Amino acid sequence: MKLRLPGRRDRTEAAPDPAADPTTQLVKTGGKGRPTPKRHEAQGRRPGPPPPPPQTRKEAYKRMREQRAANRGATRAGAARGDEGYLPARDRGPVRKLVRDVVDARRNAGSFFLFVAALVLIGNFVPNEQVRSYTVSIWLVFFLLIIADSIVLGRRIKKKVLERFPNQDHRMKGLVWYGISRATMVRRWRFPKPEVRLGAQV
Repeated sequence: MKLRLPGRRDRTEAAPDPAADPTTQLVKTGGKGRPTPKRHEAQGRRPGPPPPPPQTRKEAYKRMREQRAANRGATRAGAARGDEGYLPARDRGPVRKLVRDVVDARRNAGSFFLFVAALVLIGNFVPNEQVRSYTVSIWLVFFLLIIADSIVLGRRIKKKVLERFPNQDHRMKGLVWYGISRATMVRRWRFPKPEVRLGAQV
């Protein structure tokens, strides 16, 4: 039996067990409960060093132009995909998207405008009065066809918009004109790009 002196502790009883200390265990396993990463792994996760500041005003303008060009490219790509965050105000919203889908799902006479206009222009240079008269007749017939097709398209746009969005606050005349102006463009040149195939049920 040991004799305990007053004012002193028994070291055998007060000393904590290092194996049971959770802090010691964390240190052994890497500090946060996981093994310490290797040097090349840690360097691979770090971002690259920041570019040095421009030394001249010309270099600063060059970087600014490159950054703006990159931003414009990303904006245009997002708008072409129909991403609402990149679209201009005139193309935003589900109602406008519905109008685009209605236009893109059908063959529109207006999309052949440039092709027919080119034929008419070529025909006017042919030194033959009969060919020129035929050219003028074709142009008039095509112009009337565009008017008739635009009327049909406008009615279809009104019908679809009232079915899907009866409480929308857009002006119907503006939506119809938006669809007709899109219909006069060649399909592959439309912007935003068509998201429905020809003949699709919208």
